[in-house]
Formats: sequence, structure tokens, C-alpha cells
Amino acid sequence: MMSIYKELKQECYEANMQLNALNLVVYTFGNVSAVDRKNSVFAIKPSGVAYEVLKPQDIVIVDFDNNIIEGSMRPSSDTKTHAYLYKKWKDIGGIAHTHATYSVAWAQSQLDIPIFGTTHADHLTADIPCAPPMDDALIEGNYEHNTGIQIIDCFKEKQLSHSEVEMVLIGNHGPFTWGKDGAKAVYNSKVLEVVAKMAYLTKQINPEAKRLKDSLIKKHYDRKHGSSAYYGQ
Repeated sequence: MMSIYKELKQECYEANMQLNALNLVVYTFGNVSAVDRKNSVFAIKPSGVAYEVLKPQDIVIVDFDNNIIEGSMRPSSDTKTHAYLYKKWKDIGGIAHTHATYSVAWAQSQLDIPIFGTTHADHLTADIPCAPPMDDALIEGNYEHNTGIQIIDCFKEKQLSHSEVEMVLIGNHGPFTWGKDGAKAVYNSKVLEVVAKMAYLTKQINPEAKRLKDSLIKKHYDRKHGSSAYYGQ
């Protein structure tokens, strides 16, 4: 019998393969999920499966309480983080996690990525936040679930909107991104990695580099996302 989740699995599979094609992952690292809000489930990459052998039918369907609904393999070890974010942020449709080099380097530095240039401002108006490392008690507890809490708490503390800032760094760990679907989450992962690299190089050239002017931040964000946006066709 054909799975009712065939299209969802295909979307998730394609997003994961794009993660690999964009050089955002190494070996079996990283994962993308895609949600089906109508059925309260999401599709996610199986744990530890190499991208070159991954097939659409390998994708695992999980509910928001981390129960496997369909699939013969274990889902990604980050599944509980995805589930928590889907439950809390009901408007997101896809989540990606990578171990991309520059994004991870900033996460390991435990620093936000400053908004230095217009490439950054084309996508968001804030520094890219880095959540502080997790407390020992949370690490020893339900770690992946608590990573979701760590992300939500970071956004509350920094008073950021997850619908504008669709990315975060987890201190000493790495990046998570999200969007309207799996493809947008992957897009945001690539943007994050490029901006992270640019910011790193900027700091190497000029350790005293100044943050982008507010007027330029507003101009570049608004021309793509504002009510009078004029970028693109």
C-alpha cells in the first residue's frame, strides 16, 4: 500500500540531499525535517545514514511526541529538538541542523554573529544569536529535548522573533535553522554559513570592524522583505 506520506518523504529527502550538495555536511552529519501540520507529523532523515545511499523511502515519519509513525530505521538523534520546535512554533514548516565549519566555529566561540554587511541585512536585521552552553543538569537529562528549550529560551531572552530570525547557534554545538518548508530551512543554513564566513574574515582583517549602520540594515532588509519590496521579479 502506498504511503500517505510519500510527498512529505520526498520533500524531506530532497532537502537533505540539498544540504549535502551545498557542502553543509560531512559524512552522515546533519539533518533536515519537513512538517505535515494537518496530520501532526514530520519527516526526518534516519540517523547515521550516508547521503550517497539515502533513499526517499528511508525517511522516517515521527509525531510531535517523538513516536515513529512510519519507517523501519531510527530517526535522527536530533529528532526531539525538531519535535519541540514544531510544537512551540506552529508556523514553521522545516528545520535543518548542520555541522558547517564557520557556523560551528562561531558556535564554539559562544558569540553572536554581528551584522557587519548588507549580505547579512538582506536576510535579517539582527545579529545571529548564539545560545549559551547548556547547564550540566540539562545535559544529563533529556538532552535533545532540552536543546529545543535552549533555543526557545535564547529567543525569549534576546527578544527576537523566530519568524524574522530563522537561525540560531547553540553554544559549543552548532547551528539550527528553520523556515516555511525544508527547502527554506536549507537555504537559511547556507546563508548562515556564508554570513558566518564573511564575519570571521571581517574580524581577521579588522578586529575593530563596526556593525552595519541602521539605515543600511533597514534599506537592505526592506527592499527584499518590506511592504514596498522591489528586489527580484
